[in-house]
Amino acid sequence: MAENQSFLVAQDQYLKSGIHIGTKFRTKYMERFIYKTRTDGLSVLNLQKIDERIKIASDFLSRYAPEDILIVCRRENGWKAVKAFSKLTGVKGFAGRYPPGILTNPKLDNYLEVKIMLVVDSWPDRNAVKDALSVGVPVIALCDTNNQSNDLDVVVPCNNKGKKSLGLFFYILTREFLKNKGLLKGEPKFTVEDFTEE
Repeated sequence: MAENQSFLVAQDQYLKSGIHIGTKFRTKYMERFIYKTRTDGLSVLNLQKIDERIKIASDFLSRYAPEDILIVCRRENGWKAVKAFSKLTGVKGFAGRYPPGILTNPKLDNYLEVKIMLVVDSWPDRNAVKDALSVGVPVIALCDTNNQSNDLDVVVPCNNKGKKSLGLFFYILTREFLKNKGLLKGEPKFTVEDFTEE
């Protein structure tokens, strides 16, 4: 397949991670990213669109200094991936509970000023999205077929619940971010396994 060449990773690697497998529930917001619905009722996301959106998100994030970016992940399946991304890029990440008010209340000890935010799931991470909105910080969000996408600036359609899917997403994001910053020549020393929970 010639189109396979334009993918950020081999199509097979995407498929093995389940990054394209959605849920049985679909919102009108996500319909344009859905390729088909399987006989078991699960919606399948369009791989081409997933790949395109990962490219857009990594290009967008690469315009910012690491200290101006915040990654938020309430969902436990993404904690290892977010921590690995943070460690390799210097981007601040919250794996676990997002501390309320850190973007909106300058009196807090852990107050942060950031210029862009990425959330792993806009529903459990909604408080972070709300804070970002109130201070005018653009939000990139990983959205499954069941997500709403209002209040988001960039939607990356993908399975945002699976460990393998999130591991692969953050592996690609780290690689592309470092490449775009000129910090990575050739193949990375890190692997997808460094981002994936067992």
